[in-house]
Amino acid sequence: MKTYISILRGINITGYRIIKMEALRAMYAEMGFVGVQSYIQSGNVIFQSNATTTTELESRITGKIRERFGFEVPVIVLEPGELREIIASSPFHGDPSKDLSKIYLTFLSTIPESARYDTIGERLQLEERCHLIGKTIFHYCPAGYGTTKLSTNFLESRLKVTATSRNWKTTLNLLQMAEQISEEERLR
Repeated sequence: MKTYISILRGINITGYRIIKMEALRAMYAEMGFVGVQSYIQSGNVIFQSNATTTTELESRITGKIRERFGFEVPVIVLEPGELREIIASSPFHGDPSKDLSKIYLTFLSTIPESARYDTIGERLQLEERCHLIGKTIFHYCPAGYGTTKLSTNFLESRLKVTATSRNWKTTLNLLQMAEQISEEERLR
């Protein structure tokens, strides 16, 4: 079995699209996934499956959420190796002038058209920086993510792709959890 990380878009935010993590974990288990674990309330689930592609998993999970909870929730699924590469490619990690708690990653469903991405720079504020690497936007927000004009909603609208954002700490914790599950599977 392979380990996967799924990140759901826009659940449990200000009383909108509420999904309890216990119910979400149970749904994943009912789908035949094993080793199901969630991390915080924003829809991060690590699991194992015999599925062959992340696209297949995204479609299955999105469909099951629609069926079970009655609303559409975009899902992005990553493999641990892919997330490890994303983290390693961060242009901000290791820069002593950057506060790690101010780094955010926006995971995109596909690579956006470069012409669309080139237009988002006009929305950066003061010390904000962002870089697109593959299907991930690395965003440094020294005033905090709540103040940026580059919200996930804006990025989805401007780039015409599905997106979901996580902070640096959450991203690192998701990778650590996935690697732990993979190691436990290897030792069995």
